[in-house]
Amino acid sequence: MKKHLNKILSGLALAAIAIFTYTLYSGEPEVRWFGYAEGEYLRVALPEGGTLISLSVARGDWVKSGDPLFALESVAEQAAAAEAEAALEQARFFRDNLLKGLRDSEIDALLSQKEQAGAELELAAITLERQKNLLLSDNTSKQAVDQAEAVFERARGRVDELEAMLVTAQLPARVDQVAAANAGIRQAEASLDKARFVLSKRRAGAPADALVFETFFRAGEFIPKGQAVVSLLPPENVKIRFFIPEASLASVSYGDPVLMLCDGCGPGVAGTISYISPEAEFTPPVIYSAEARQKLVFMIEAWPDDPAGFPLKPGQPVEVILP
Repeated sequence: MKKHLNKILSGLALAAIAIFTYTLYSGEPEVRWFGYAEGEYLRVALPEGGTLISLSVARGDWVKSGDPLFALESVAEQAAAAEAEAALEQARFFRDNLLKGLRDSEIDALLSQKEQAGAELELAAITLERQKNLLLSDNTSKQAVDQAEAVFERARGRVDELEAMLVTAQLPARVDQVAAANAGIRQAEASLDKARFVLSKRRAGAPADALVFETFFRAGEFIPKGQAVVSLLPPENVKIRFFIPEASLASVSYGDPVLMLCDGCGPGVAGTISYISPEAEFTPPVIYSAEARQKLVFMIEAWPDDPAGFPLKPGQPVEVILP
């Protein structure tokens, strides 16, 4: 029996030597580091507070860039925008009116006045001529001739005045008046842009294609200023955090390629190291590795090279190896 036991122990020793020799000449076994997926969330908020009147998405929905997410009450902002639109329309009408000159009815009135003044001028000319002839035969006085001459000059001046008014009436406003009107239009346009901008900040749209990770309020609740209402997770915002011991720190560098292994990842997902922590920490409790417990490790982050083909969810365990 003792002889048989010695043969067994001898065989086990030879097997151990063979395994050690194979490991020695075939290279070190593959080293794997443990970690988990981490998401960088987009927390969508608005700059001013208000009552939430509509929530267009629910947790788990998929949204595309620009899709509506939620809206706050905006009665005052809509009224301000409508007022600014009316002010702009009024400013444009005022400028256009300056460019047109007087209306046709006003010009017609001036023409009628000119015709009347012309008739009065003809009558004054006839009266003046008659008074001059009477003066030659001493049948009138010099004073009567002077009065007839004054009436004639006044009538001729009135005709000249109305002709000038007609020319002016058909001209646009002066350059400085038009410039002032254009400045008023620009001011009204700026006010309208501001009102529309303030109104647009009462609604939120998706900044990118993303998963709706969480919603924090319901319609009817009051949203404080700057408080996030929806949390989004774009596929390109999922990264990997893994931890390596100090002894292995020299084997990795910023920009090194890595291979990420997980359930459902097939042969693995290629990635690139984007951050190496400068400080050591104790192994996080989420990393379930008996060999790594209670050891100082360094946290490293890596991003997948193809985010669209990276199916991981935040918190999912991952193993990382150097290719």
